[in-house]
Amino acid sequence: MTAPAVARLELWPLHVPFRAEVREAMAAGEGGLGMAIPAEEPWTGGDFVIARVTAEDGSVGLGEAFVWLPETGVSPAQVIDAVSHGLARYVLGADPFALEALRARMDANVARSEVAKGLLDVACHDLAGRLAGQPVCERLAGRGATELPLAALIPLTGERAMVDLALAFHRGGTRSFRLKLGRGAEADRRIVAAVREALGAEVRLRVDYNQAYAPAEAIRAIAAIAPFGIDCAEQPVRADDWLGMAEVQRASAVPLMAHEGCFSLTDAIALLELGAVGVLGVNTERPGGLTLALRAIDHYAARGLGTVLHNQPLGIASAAQVHLGAARASVLGHAMELFGHVMLEDDLVVEPLDYAGGRVRVPAGPGLGVTLDEDALDRYAVAPPVVLAR
Repeated sequence: MTAPAVARLELWPLHVPFRAEVREAMAAGEGGLGMAIPAEEPWTGGDFVIARVTAEDGSVGLGEAFVWLPETGVSPAQVIDAVSHGLARYVLGADPFALEALRARMDANVARSEVAKGLLDVACHDLAGRLAGQPVCERLAGRGATELPLAALIPLTGERAMVDLALAFHRGGTRSFRLKLGRGAEADRRIVAAVREALGAEVRLRVDYNQAYAPAEAIRAIAAIAPFGIDCAEQPVRADDWLGMAEVQRASAVPLMAHEGCFSLTDAIALLELGAVGVLGVNTERPGGLTLALRAIDHYAARGLGTVLHNQPLGIASAAQVHLGAARASVLGHAMELFGHVMLEDDLVVEPLDYAGGRVRVPAGPGLGVTLDEDALDRYAVAPPVVLAR
């Protein structure tokens, strides 16, 4: 029996504000952003694109992409433009079960555009799961876990405030933490030392520099915190300085992870082959949706290296990350980072994911297992939807 093809595609640009307490904490933090990235672009909430694909039989699939110009280099309008003026012609009429073929057609006809392709890939995975009556994780590889551990994000603010926030998450059951750093080697060392002393030897720590340092500075900064037991150090140098990342990795015992500097599967593999990283970082839409994320995770796992699934998504992309994590639970090696439910004032799904005790449960039901909140969509959309049909 032939699967119903994709007949309709809708795209919404959104802005969802941060919770008031998050805005206050970030405003009081480094650069007014709570991190060391040298950006002036405001960050008072999350900019997103929501995609809904509808099959010929009326079944739907949802996708979501997070964008922020200093990181992704594209706005919601640019993502929507890439879809409506290029990628849509390959999605409309496509078999949602033939995702490898769809990806090949998109790559052959539209260069890069990883965020837009990832958005569509996730929506088609959701649609295929709903059509098959199966959760996405079971279609990807089987459910390797029913729940997954979470890591907490600690923004770069005052040392005492960072310790207090880490302790609050710890009391709630969290046992992995990502510390934002980048104030200089000695200041970074004091922060990590204080958090380690407060939380004890059993918790896992990772750090994120948000491109704060030149390679030589990064080497000194990482050496200063290495004695405290660090799982990985994220993006210590400029996103485009892959050779600098490799220099830092050669000099450091702590594995590095690229974030701002890794968008495609080719990027992920090239960074590994250069010796520039020791951990893979995956967003829902990068390196291009669930289809290519699986390839990247497996490539790193074959080298004995783990993966961090991370970012601050809404409910749709959070569910996609959780399904991806469940499908590859045995090889990740690191707790997930999902901060949207903590940072944003709404997650745009009718039934929120089940977060408790520093863990998240894999959603039940077919596809991603979440339903779009239409009222919230109307509330946070910044423009009317773009609607494309066969």
